[in-house]
Amino acid sequence: MNRSLHSVREKSLVFIGFMGVGKTTVAQLVAKKLYRDFVDIDHEIEKEYGMPTTEIFKSIGEAKFRTKEKEYVLRYCKQPLKVISLGGGAFMQEDIRKSCLEHSIVFYLDISWDSWKERLHMLVDSRPVLQNRSLEDIETLFNERKSTYEDHNSKLMTDHINEEEVADYIIDSVKLAWELYS
Repeated sequence: MNRSLHSVREKSLVFIGFMGVGKTTVAQLVAKKLYRDFVDIDHEIEKEYGMPTTEIFKSIGEAKFRTKEKEYVLRYCKQPLKVISLGGGAFMQEDIRKSCLEHSIVFYLDISWDSWKERLHMLVDSRPVLQNRSLEDIETLFNERKSTYEDHNSKLMTDHINEEEVADYIIDSVKLAWELYS
């Protein structure tokens, strides 16, 4: 594996995890507190196409969405000083996984199935991957993705802590890494 282009202090922070775990909210808080630029990959794609992700999936298809997603992630994860929120399915692409792990610091925000199910009613309409799936199908997807998310630099179980606490924990972890590896 090639060495990263940036020091540990400059590396971008990438947030992964299942849809609805709070990646975007936590990443925005971390970016604000560290005075870094925030990038939401799904939002960047939505801006380019001028429509929400659910419409992009319907009009151009998931395959083209994933290609565009890869383009954005590979560009941003190599840049310094960003805080990047990936869509729940992005890390399933091997090229994205490798590039993020090589050039950035990857934080996996984990959640139990029981805690996640409590959020389903807020997510189902806005997440194209959940459309027309049974609860059993969604649980299978949840468990399948968990094994891929395990390839990370740091993991935090988010079940019983709020977004502010998650962000503060991550910032403390990052600052400790800066001290240890600088």
